[in-house]
Amino acid sequence: MRVIGIDPGTAIVGYGIIDYDKNKYSIVDYGVVLTSKDLSTEERLEIVYDEIDKILKKYKPEFMAIEDLFYFKNNKTVISVAQARGVILLAGKQNNIAMTSYTPLQVKIGITGYGKAEKKQIQQMVQKFLGLSEIPKPDDAADALAICITHINSLGSKLSFGRTNNLNKIVVPSGTNKISLEEYKNLLKK
Repeated sequence: MRVIGIDPGTAIVGYGIIDYDKNKYSIVDYGVVLTSKDLSTEERLEIVYDEIDKILKKYKPEFMAIEDLFYFKNNKTVISVAQARGVILLAGKQNNIAMTSYTPLQVKIGITGYGKAEKKQIQQMVQKFLGLSEIPKPDDAADALAICITHINSLGSKLSFGRTNNLNKIVVPSGTNKISLEEYKNLLKK
């Protein structure tokens, strides 16, 4: 199984791709997509989309695990991360990749077993899981690998704690743009 983990952002998007077979993790690739602060928001989002799309087409992962939004003190930051996350999810959808979101807390628990783990502890566990001689750099790529490992581990667990994107199961009857709450709940059960 091949999984891509994504740590979304506008300036820096971390990604990590891992193959998992017979209880063995193998790194395929990891790195970052960078955008310049001198570019417009639209140009930065286009770069993020294009680069992630190229990575998805090149490596053809079966699953995408992406960090979910969490509370930011700076509203401008949360909006820009949400926008980047949106174009990344679009690239995943257009490449027919199953997607799951994980909160930072879920990643900490998934990697270290401790919800208050510090960044250094998470990075050391990524290094250990992947059998690396050193911690992957930059930090955003290491974070993406942690998200990837969390997803792999959750698939093997009886309690998968990611939030799977079920939107591809929902089909709204043609000729309408509204459905009742009851109809929506029934569609989610399918």
